[in-house]
Amino acid sequence: MAGTRGLPGQNGAVTSERVGAELVAVLTAVSDGTPLVLTADDGRRLPSGPLRTEHRSMQAGLQAWVEQQTGHSLGYVEQLYTFADPDRSLAGGRVVSVSYLGLTRAPGGADDRWRDWYAFFPWEDRRPSSPGATLVEDLVAPRLADWAGMASTREERERRELRAGVCFAVDGRPWSPELVLQRYELLYEAGLIPEADGDDAGPGPAHVPGERMAGDHRRIVSTGLARLRAKIQYHPVVFELMPDAFTLGQLQATVEAIAGQAVHKQNFRRLVTQQDLVEPTGATHSDTGGRPARLYRFRREVLDERGVAGTKLPRTR
Repeated sequence: MAGTRGLPGQNGAVTSERVGAELVAVLTAVSDGTPLVLTADDGRRLPSGPLRTEHRSMQAGLQAWVEQQTGHSLGYVEQLYTFADPDRSLAGGRVVSVSYLGLTRAPGGADDRWRDWYAFFPWEDRRPSSPGATLVEDLVAPRLADWAGMASTREERERRELRAGVCFAVDGRPWSPELVLQRYELLYEAGLIPEADGDDAGPGPAHVPGERMAGDHRRIVSTGLARLRAKIQYHPVVFELMPDAFTLGQLQATVEAIAGQAVHKQNFRRLVTQQDLVEPTGATHSDTGGRPARLYRFRREVLDERGVAGTKLPRTR
C-alpha cells in the first residue's frame, strides 16, 4: 500500500512524496540446539511484501506474504521495529518497513529455508563448542583495533576503541548478549561486512565471516535476535519454541541457543523450578542413552497469562 504526503518544497511550495509500507517477518524456531530463522530467495531475504489495500491489517498482510513465500503459517507474533531510513526508496518516494518477530516450534523434516541464525552472525554464538566461540578474540577484535587505529584524531580513535570494547567485550569487559544490533552496526561502520560495500558486494578478504542478506535484511534479523535475547530475561516466551513436553535439558539447550552462551546447569534448573514455570508430566524421555529424563510441560497459569513472572537467566559460565 502506498500513499502520498505533502512536504514543503522550494519557496514554500508543497510537493508530494509517495510512501509505501513493506511488511517483514523474522520468524524464529529452535531445533536441536540450533536457532533458526525462516528465509526466502535461497536465504538472501526474509519473507516480506508490500501492504496492500485488500489486507485488513498489517498482521493479516504479513501472514499472507509468509504463507505465499514459504508455506508456513504464523503463530506468536509481535511488532518488532519500523525502519524508515532515507535510503529506503521506491520510484518517486520512500518505503517504510514494518518488521515483526514471530516464534514457532521447530519445523519437521528438512527445509533449507530455515537457516541457522549464527550463519549470519557467527560472532554471536559464544557457546564453548561453537565455531564462533573464539571468533571475536581471534579476528573481530583485532580488525576493529586496526580500524580504530586509522581514525584521523585521537578523540575519534578513543571513541572507536570504546565502542568496540563495550560491544565486543574487549579488555575484560562483560559480554552483553542483547547488543546484537549495536555489534552489527559497528561492523558495518568499520567496513567489516559486505553490506557496507554496496548492494552487490560479495565477501572480501577484509570482511569477517557471516552470510550476507539482501538490502538491510541482516540488520532486521539482528534486531529480532536482540529483542528475543532481551525478552527471555524477563518473560518466558521460550515456551512458544518448545514442544508440549520436554526435558529440562532440552529447555536449557533452547535458552542457550537463543542467548548464544552457556548457563550453569544447576542454577538454571533451580531458577525454573523456583518460579513454578513448569510441572512434571509423569512421563520420561530416554533417547540420551543414560538415565531416563523426566518430561515437563509449562504450567497452565504460565500459558494462560503468557508468563507474568520474570525468567532472568542465570550467570553464564
